[in-house]
Amino acid sequence: MLLVIDCGNTNIVFALYDGDMQVACWRISSDSRRSSDEYVVWLTQLMTLKNIKVSDVDGVVIASVVPDIQPKLVDLAQRAFDQQALCVGDADVDLGISVNIGQPEQAGADRLVNAVAAAAHHQLPAVIIDFGTATTLDLIGPHGSYEGGIIAPGVNLSVEALYMATARLPRIAVKPWRADMPVLGTDTVSAMHAGVFWGYVGMVEGLLGRLRQAHGAALPAIATGGLAKLFAEHIDGSLIVDADLTLKGLVRIYALNKS
Repeated sequence: MLLVIDCGNTNIVFALYDGDMQVACWRISSDSRRSSDEYVVWLTQLMTLKNIKVSDVDGVVIASVVPDIQPKLVDLAQRAFDQQALCVGDADVDLGISVNIGQPEQAGADRLVNAVAAAAHHQLPAVIIDFGTATTLDLIGPHGSYEGGIIAPGVNLSVEALYMATARLPRIAVKPWRADMPVLGTDTVSAMHAGVFWGYVGMVEGLLGRLRQAHGAALPAIATGGLAKLFAEHIDGSLIVDADLTLKGLVRIYALNKS
């Protein structure tokens, strides 16, 4: 089985794949203070609960946007599974796509992996909307090339900023909202909920509309990331939700480099 690791700014996702089939999936918060020993103990215990042996893992692939954590994940692969991890971003790793931006080395590993997955599993050209720590919109060309993107603060970052930078606004939770939720709040908390929810719906609709105006009105949009399901159904423009897009891209990259 292949161990797929997607290390984001907020969470790290560990998934086991048998071919293209996901066998198990776990997540843990991203914390650069955590040692590789802790990852080894945590992951192997979870595998044991599912009756999966360490020896069942015969490959490891990693995409990380947190430089301080990646070496610990590489160490995890070596110590727990006796595997040399394939890391997206290393010079010898072939993504199988073109990166058509001025400084390709600045493109986030997760965004390039998403492009690989979109090329393999979805109609192109397309826009990928990733609702993660940051909210990103990336344009994938008709042949799977990465053509550039947009980066905006993520929902949770905005909620936290409202709380931290003001004296009297409370910390609110990002949770599912009803489609009929009023735009106008009648107290502080409901006003914040309305601003965060409908504000992000409006932002994504506006950015997606501008991208479609510039690159084709029929451009499909693929939503991924932790909050994709929360927002996708309320955004005009027929979003396709693919929660495992990054994991699928990592599986594809591993197959491409090990074939």
